[in-house]
Parts: sequence; structure tokens; C-alpha cells
Amino acid sequence: MITAALDAIWFTRCPVPTATGIAADQGWLAREFAADGIEVRSLQDHPGAPRETHYTHALTGLFREGGNVPALWARSRGEATRLIGLTWIEERQAILVRRGTALENPAQLKGLRLAVPRHPIAIDFWRAMALRGFHGALSAAGLGLGDADLVDVQAQPGAGQWEAELAALAGGRVDAVYVKGALAAEAAPRHGAEVGIDLDALPDRRTRINNGTPRPITVHQRLLDEHPQVATRFLAVLLRAADWAAQHPAEVARILAAETGAGATGVAAAYVPGASLHLDLSAERLGLLAEQERFLRGHGFLPSPVDVAAWADHTPLQGVTHA
Repeated sequence: MITAALDAIWFTRCPVPTATGIAADQGWLAREFAADGIEVRSLQDHPGAPRETHYTHALTGLFREGGNVPALWARSRGEATRLIGLTWIEERQAILVRRGTALENPAQLKGLRLAVPRHPIAIDFWRAMALRGFHGALSAAGLGLGDADLVDVQAQPGAGQWEAELAALAGGRVDAVYVKGALAAEAAPRHGAEVGIDLDALPDRRTRINNGTPRPITVHQRLLDEHPQVATRFLAVLLRAADWAAQHPAEVARILAAETGAGATGVAAAYVPGASLHLDLSAERLGLLAEQERFLRGHGFLPSPVDVAAWADHTPLQGVTHA
């Protein structure tokens, strides 16, 4: 039982494959803490929730499983968060071109016009994703972003994911667009686009480092200080959800359709059935995240450095594995 006073905890996740989303769908998070009188609230679904804290993590009772760009940004701005887990889930990252374009290898990106979106938000993770995606593809050919023509594409508030970039591609303003995930798989044919470079097929996984690879689970230092056992139990539920997901691919596909807003075709195109949602804080994943931190800082997305190794707190996860 929890001895210190705590009446509610919050969780938030991005609309992508997450153990948090699986656990929420199954009702396991709510049941885990019900006997302690702790309400488990979803930042996305609770009336009046401070939704901006999905990015700022200023809500001290919040667990967040989502993209690393906002998580690193919040930490770099001085928010006292801690990294307690990392996942790596392939999400169909690709460079799209107009149908019929002869683009077969990353070296052919040299000199092309690459769409780089601008979104009117505090931390433009969409822009960061595009730059990182193109960097990954170009690096596979020994090239860099300076070897291509980066074209700004202004995205409108409320527009669909990738719509501005794909419209620019269809209209001939750019030659290539970076995309990922189920909604992108559905949107591409509507705009006459096809995969030019399948980033998932490249042998070096570092070419796929991006906002969701690796994907962090973060929590506020205050919650860890005051209720460390809550963090351990939360992670235990996520590990249970990951185990369950590996054995129930059809159910996971249903949940991912609801989480992403995509149909069955998009989910099937973007995600490998039975892909692992397991989290860890391995040296490899921490190293990959450190590479992402250096890239984001080098391109002006982070106001100050983040020491990824020091940011990580292994104690909650060790509490699960040693229980």
C-alpha cells in the first residue's frame, strides 16, 4: 500500500505504439492503483487536463511515454524530469517521392529539394523529425543535409499529419518528403506518392534515430522523490502490457488503430505484428538517445545540453526486475 498522501497520477502518450496505450486500453493502470485510492487520469481524455504539459512536463504527477524531441526539450529548459525507460519500435520510416520517380538509393538525394515543415508550436518536433529523417538517409550515402536543398513548407494549424509536405510534393515544389507511421502510409497514395527510400531497410539502425526511436518514458523528479514505489509499479504494468502485446497481435492492431487514428491498412503497413514494446535503459539505447540529443542541439532545438546518462534513473526499472 502507498503510505504517503497521493490522490491522482496522470499519464500521457503519443498516438503511436506504446505500452502505456496498451495498458490503458486494458484498464490495468487504473486497477493497479485503485486499492490505494489513487485515480489514474489520462492527459488526453480527462476534462480540463493541462494538455500542454504533454510537451512541457510541468505537471509533477505525470508519466509520459512519447517522442524524445519534446522530452529532451523539456529537460533542456530546466524541467526536473527523469528518464526511466526507453523503447525502440520500427514505425515505417520512409522518404517518399512522386509516383514514378527513379529514386532507389540514398545517394540520389544529393541536390534534391527536401520538404522541411514549419509548425507554429513551442517545440517543432515535426521539423526536427524531417531533418533527422533526411539526415539518416543521407548519412547512409556518406552525405549530409548540406548536400541537398532544404525547402521550408509552412503547415497550417489543425491540418492533417504530413498533408502540407505531401501537397508540396504533389505540386512539384519539393522532390522528397520524410514520413513515418500508419497515417503516412494511408496519406501517401492520396497524394500520388510512393516510397523512394525505405529507412527501415537500411542496415544501420542509427539511420533511423528520430523522435520515436528511441522513445522515452519520463516522470517528474518530485514524484520519484515523494512516491518512488508508484514509478516502479507503473513500469511493472507497462512491462506486463508489453508481454501481453507480444502474444495478442490482433488485439494490438485494434488498439493501434484507435491510438493512431488510422485504419487497418495503415496499421498493417506501418507496424510489424508482435513487435516488442519492451522498455529498458540499456547502454545501447541510451547511446542512441545521446546521438539524438547532439543532433537536436546542433540544429537549435534544445536551449541547453542534456546529459542523457545523468538524466536516466535506473532505480524504478531495477525495482521491477529485482522484485
